[in-house]
Amino acid sequence: MVANYSNTALEGMKVLDCSQILAGPFCSMLLADMGADVVKIEKPSGGDDTRRFGPPFINSESAAFLAINRNKRSLVLDFKQENGVAIMKKMVKDADVIIENYRTGAMDQNGLGYEELKKINPKLIYCSISGFGRTGPYAKRGGFDLVAQGMSGLMSFTGIPGSPPVKVGVPMADLNAGMFATYGILTAYVNRLKTGKGQFIETSLLEAAISYTIWESSIFFATGEVAKPLGSAHRLSAPYQALKTSDGYINIGAPNQSNWERFCKTIGRDDLLEDIKYQDNASRLINRQQLADDLEKTLSKKSSQEWLKDLEKDGVPAGPIFDISEVWSNDQVKSREMDVTLEHPTAGKIRNIGLATKLSQTPGEIKTAAPLLGQHTKEILIEMGYTAEEIEEFISNETVIQNTNL
Repeated sequence: MVANYSNTALEGMKVLDCSQILAGPFCSMLLADMGADVVKIEKPSGGDDTRRFGPPFINSESAAFLAINRNKRSLVLDFKQENGVAIMKKMVKDADVIIENYRTGAMDQNGLGYEELKKINPKLIYCSISGFGRTGPYAKRGGFDLVAQGMSGLMSFTGIPGSPPVKVGVPMADLNAGMFATYGILTAYVNRLKTGKGQFIETSLLEAAISYTIWESSIFFATGEVAKPLGSAHRLSAPYQALKTSDGYINIGAPNQSNWERFCKTIGRDDLLEDIKYQDNASRLINRQQLADDLEKTLSKKSSQEWLKDLEKDGVPAGPIFDISEVWSNDQVKSREMDVTLEHPTAGKIRNIGLATKLSQTPGEIKTAAPLLGQHTKEILIEMGYTAEEIEEFISNETVIQNTNL
């Protein structure tokens, strides 16, 4: 039976995205994927800095920018000019959301802070993303993912014992700040539907990164123990880590007793079930390193694929460790529509990561590739009611910039 889909969930939501790099654009991309009309407001001097991140470039387009700015329209607007601020304030009148990640106080200096804009639109949801939060002794510091990962503790327990500090392989602080911003916006939006009132919300890279230290912080709160690197091992369960086979590594998840017993039987190590050092999870945690050594003596006798086949047959949670090329050739990933091809005005066909959240009645959609700088400037100004003469004047004095490469 084919579902009778209605509109996308966020159709009608108008978002003004004044952010750049990653956290803010990731947030606005998530909203755009679910149907929000996102206008990406970029600075005249080259737009979002991510446009210049790279290599690699695809026909002069940054792969980094293309990855997180799909489904958006680009308007280049100069906040340093009076007319630029006036245009922004006019857009705010019927906007639902503003997202910004300028340094603390920058938007206020331009007359575009929350206190000023809520006078124009009391229903406005104003989302501010920063490195460390808008209050406190670090409020005016600029923030980067690497710095936030270091200050949040993440780098102190990532890696293997004895290694130099290692950051999480993906920009966890940035991405998580974007996710928390999305969560805050949608929460405020639901509240506004009930009360008619907008509000100011904020998150930061530091707080977003700290929020992911669930196990490490809870252990510290309870015992005072300071977490150290464990490689791929888990802090609370064993075996739950990557283990060496004859031709590589596989991930084994056998922390509870039933999985542990099935695992031992599958690899022919019933003797481990009788060993007092491994009798329960607490014991296995205490003897984690010796346990890994004992298991790898057996696992190293067969290939990863051979073991994975045996483990799957016996219902033991396990999996391969893919490189990024193997991820995108995997049948499960393909079946979930996670590889989406889009047509870009200058880069041609490009690939994007698909939607991780699937809605049954109001599914999201990836419709358009990331915009060229200023691609939609005239289009947006016309929608706002500006005349052709006014738009040409804005362009001539560089209050706005219209892309001419289409």
